[in-house]
Amino acid sequence: MGEQVAILFDVDGTLVDSVYAHVIAWRDALSDVGLTVPLWEVHRRIGMDGSLLIDELLQIAGVNDEAPGRSDIADAASSKHKEIYLARGDTLALLPGAREVVRRSKELGFVTVLATSAPEDELKLLRDLLDVEEHVDAVTSGEDVDTAKPDATVVKIAIERAGVSPANAVMVGDATWDSIAATKAGARSVAVLTGGISGDALRGAGAKRVFQDSLHLAHDLDATVESLTGQPGRSSR
Repeated sequence: MGEQVAILFDVDGTLVDSVYAHVIAWRDALSDVGLTVPLWEVHRRIGMDGSLLIDELLQIAGVNDEAPGRSDIADAASSKHKEIYLARGDTLALLPGAREVVRRSKELGFVTVLATSAPEDELKLLRDLLDVEEHVDAVTSGEDVDTAKPDATVVKIAIERAGVSPANAVMVGDATWDSIAATKAGARSVAVLTGGISGDALRGAGAKRVFQDSLHLAHDLDATVESLTGQPGRSSR
């Protein structure tokens, strides 16, 4: 009998189509404090730890570390981003295969974890939309970590809650930060293209397989996990 395997699902951009909602919310929040940052610069940083993200965006906008009131500007922009994003929560939608891949993970006997560092209020929106609670064994959130991805802490916590070894954990994400964090934690990683990041960039960050979306992954989840961990799903045992 094989060892237990865990599938660690990122949520934003992987299961829920929220990446561009975050991009626009950051654009509008920065505008609210009198700053302009190109959308592509915002987009490539979505999924990164929030403090690192706002720090880099302020640098791009010309607000350097020594700028007067920089901390207040960062706090104001971050608060405005949250306000805008939550107000537009009813515009979020599931990505293809979001529910199917979570259900498939559970059907195959894998420990199924939502491994995100989203704040609790944002995560509630996402979980309500997903409606897969009966298939989820554990959840992480921003309350669990001081620093989010690409720091490995949230992935390590997800692995610990799953009760598996890092070598038997597979991270599923849409951003380079997901794969980088997974690799640091000793886990395997696969990626989907639904966050708008190229396959080459995702592979370069450590993703072993790249799928169009979670629906395509759901159809190949058993074989993918076995190829990465050597452990078959329940249907293959």
